[in-house]
Amino acid sequence: MALVVICGQPCSGKSTAALFLAEALKESESKQTVRIIDESSFHLDRNQSYANMNAEKNLRGVLRSEVDRSVSKDNIIIVDSLNSIKGYRYELWCLARGAGIRYCVLYCDAEETHCRKWNEERREKGEAAYDAEIFEDLVRRFERPDRRNRWDSPLFELWPHKDGIEKSSAAVSDAVSYLTKKVDSKTQDVKILQPTIATQSVRFSEANSLYELDRATQEVTNAIVEAQSQALGGPINGVSLGQGLPTINISRSVGLPELRRLRRTFIKLTGQTSLSGPPPPSDSDSAKRMFVDYLNRELGAT
Repeated sequence: MALVVICGQPCSGKSTAALFLAEALKESESKQTVRIIDESSFHLDRNQSYANMNAEKNLRGVLRSEVDRSVSKDNIIIVDSLNSIKGYRYELWCLARGAGIRYCVLYCDAEETHCRKWNEERREKGEAAYDAEIFEDLVRRFERPDRRNRWDSPLFELWPHKDGIEKSSAAVSDAVSYLTKKVDSKTQDVKILQPTIATQSVRFSEANSLYELDRATQEVTNAIVEAQSQALGGPINGVSLGQGLPTINISRSVGLPELRRLRRTFIKLTGQTSLSGPPPPSDSDSAKRMFVDYLNRELGAT
């Protein structure tokens, strides 16, 4: 039915806004099914998730992949994250267009000084907070939404420091009205995005690729650990992962720390290659095939 992107500086009140919006939607006459997708849904630590560009890219990929799987004409999905990069908001807008649903942005407009103060207060209370260096980096790179962009429109704005955030806030009420209003042939103030041939034909986005890559490499790692435990630490040869997949042939015992390091390196190399070449594998079998080939080379398979 709809995709709502919550946007704002770190510690600007986004999660509070998302919760109030979800409550207001559930209490509306339409009784909508609402789900919030955020970092905590995946037990992700905010400082680790934004520690470097690769970690941040992976975070966006995980969230975007979950949004892609969740959007439908039967529910309202709220993405509660920084969503600070306009290119990323465009990608989310494309997912909404591909699903043929409504889309809007709810922006928590707060001054940097207030966000910095709120972040420090959270840290002093022992609550989840950003490290100072990470906070400053995120603030510096924030790209404000602009209602002239289709991926930032319609734009509903909150001013947390001046007005606070309430379920009755004007922006929340306006968003609820927009998201639940019945549409007919005469409706002009509500836009339901229409899929294009491109959005309908592309099944896997980069986010799906990253998700499949992460899951597939973890399954291969688990298979190696299990095979080594059964081999009592000896070499493993001919371990099959399934029909059509190469076998795992490792000439020596490999500890879990080394396997984890090789897995991280493989994911990093695959991501770097996709920047200038083909995208990462978009299905599990392709990812497993590439990772097994890489391990067999790196670990001196016979």
